[in-house]
Amino acid sequence: MKRVAILISGSGSNMVALAEHMLAGTVARPVLVLSNVPGAGGLAKAEALGIPTAVVDHRDFAGDRAAFEAALINTVDHSAPDAICLAGFMRILTPKFIGHYEGRMLNIHPSLLPKYKGLHTHDRAIEAGDAEAGCSVHEVTADLDGGPVLGQARVPVLAKDGPEDLAARVLPMEHRLYPMVLERFLAGDRSRIDLSSSLSINDVSP
Repeated sequence: MKRVAILISGSGSNMVALAEHMLAGTVARPVLVLSNVPGAGGLAKAEALGIPTAVVDHRDFAGDRAAFEAALINTVDHSAPDAICLAGFMRILTPKFIGHYEGRMLNIHPSLLPKYKGLHTHDRAIEAGDAEAGCSVHEVTADLDGGPVLGQARVPVLAKDGPEDLAARVLPMEHRLYPMVLERFLAGDRSRIDLSSSLSINDVSP
């Protein structure tokens, strides 16, 4: 049985999707949900699912990222995970941290990488006039949002969309894609998965 630690900063919706998928099967188990934000909504959700939780508050390490990451590593390693999933963990990690978990860490990003690395992805897709947007699950490397893409899910961008509308359309696809990629990743399968929304591009308003 593979062991998975999940790092979050907020409500933890992708964490819940990952955890429920694991708890319903026999391939893996979530052994830790860690947040850098005390009181993050996802912590209570993890506890309700019976998953151990921990907090490493980045504000306790102001100006000392090395000490923050050392505390992260110490806490994560205590749970002896086979894989780490970043699920809305809103801290940029250094190459030292990433190297410690090389080949074992995944992230989900709300764009069709390599487009729109970083923040404000939905705004940028709309501003660019893109017909499609979506999300990507990738291996984490020292290149921000630049590791090998293991899966993508696509949705159409509608003429009336604001960033919140597009985010709401992408999120259910994140919840489908991430557990699928994780299960294959844990089995040593790094072949790519591609999903599309049931909403056709032909439904886009002129």
